[in-house]
Amino acid sequence: MAKSERISMSVIRRLPRYYRFLYDLKENGVVRISSKELSQRMGLTASQIRQDLNCFGGFGQQGYGYVVEQLYAEIGRILGLDVLTPAILLGAGNLGRAVANHMDFEQKGFRLVAIFDDSPSIIGQKIRGMEVLPTKLIEETCRRQNVKVAVLCIPKEAAASIVEYLISLDIRGFWNFSHFDIGHHYPGVLVENVHLGDSLMTLSYKLTAGGEK
Repeated sequence: MAKSERISMSVIRRLPRYYRFLYDLKENGVVRISSKELSQRMGLTASQIRQDLNCFGGFGQQGYGYVVEQLYAEIGRILGLDVLTPAILLGAGNLGRAVANHMDFEQKGFRLVAIFDDSPSIIGQKIRGMEVLPTKLIEETCRRQNVKVAVLCIPKEAAASIVEYLISLDIRGFWNFSHFDIGHHYPGVLVENVHLGDSLMTLSYKLTAGGEK
């Protein structure tokens, strides 16, 4: 088993946070930082940081710490941000429009190549400088652009009817806002589910458990 296959998902999910903090440090002119200093900024233990980074070979020097720009670049490489993966977005309603306009896909490892919708009132509008295309052009676009990822900003019912079709077009990953349980129905597919309501309910729980409600 390759080393990367033994890395826990909890470690993987901390990598983007390291990346964000290192970006801020780099922008503020910090050249190097110790695991202790980084732990104080991030609210983690120094031991946890060292353990996480050692999963990928370790990048610091004892008594010197981490070179911020180098560690930032290495984590970006581990996350695959140095190669832009072509992606399409389905659903150009309020949510899809917000995601397309406000998410910096290129900084997150993706290149948004097309936006689709099946509403005649939306098709032809421009979002992010791109004309919204009819869904009948999905196959042609995926073949031509070698698309590997789909962002689903469509209703659950619509997602249920289109995911299998997208998989047949060699879509390998989904950023899923639809609430359709792709992983359950297609266990071999890579999925990141986004449930904004779950996050809000979690905040509600924290307020309740903390006696603030």
